[in-house]
Amino acid sequence: MKEIVIISGKGGTGKTSITAAFAALANKEAVLADCDVDAADMHLLLAPTARHTHPFYSGHRAEIVAANCSQCGKCVPLCRFDAITSGPDIKIIPSACEGCGVCVHECPQNAITFNEQRCGEWYQSDTRFGSLVHARLDIGAENSGKLVSLVRKEARNLALAEQRELILVDGPPGIGCPVIASITGADVVCIITEPTCSGQHDLQRLLALTKHFEIPTFLTVNKWDINPEMTATIQQEALKQGVKLLGTIPYDSEVTAAQVAAQTVVERGDNSAALAITVAWNNLYKHLKLINTTP
Repeated sequence: MKEIVIISGKGGTGKTSITAAFAALANKEAVLADCDVDAADMHLLLAPTARHTHPFYSGHRAEIVAANCSQCGKCVPLCRFDAITSGPDIKIIPSACEGCGVCVHECPQNAITFNEQRCGEWYQSDTRFGSLVHARLDIGAENSGKLVSLVRKEARNLALAEQRELILVDGPPGIGCPVIASITGADVVCIITEPTCSGQHDLQRLLALTKHFEIPTFLTVNKWDINPEMTATIQQEALKQGVKLLGTIPYDSEVTAAQVAAQTVVERGDNSAALAITVAWNNLYKHLKLINTTP
């Protein structure tokens, strides 16, 4: 079984659109996973039907039991996050509570509970391209790295159950904790970048990350023709660092038209973007056969 994680150094490079197109080209041979749990959007193109819905619990949140509270106010100055209101009716502001537990420990009346926090959901769904594992964090919820790890784990379990040899992961943008959680232990990382100064800078940060984890890395430059000179520079820098080039994708208004129609661009017949994405997928698939399979 091989796991491909598709990431980008920044949002808006076309990562999800290309990942969804790869899913279409995989011809139902892959289990799909959307690990961009802070702002998941693959469902907009794949129109999943939820098979199973599961709550996601992470961290704890303090809550005052009014019947046991003496209103002594001892907890108010102890909270460094100003999550406890002062006055005649002391309350904890849920959105401000960081779950440190100091108030729980110090309350003389044991009037504060400290329950595990439900902060999102994860799903096993069916799409026209195969099974999808995806998730959604509640507004203001944290611990997205933990949820990313859960999504990857469940995608692997589903791939084993369905006897699929490929897991295709839409990773989050950036280089933070969610990205690290999405690529550690992966067989292949495919970076989608764009020929802009920010795209070039963020690519360098991503390459440092994949080099640290010693993951085979491939590169695709999206919208390459908006700045051919920058595209050439990016490709040269990537080659110097041992990154393999999968291809370049031109700017094509059919991509936007496909998004509006809730389709992948490769479903809209022959167009320049679809043809280039198909070339990139075929190149990636060839390289996969040369990589040792993970258990």
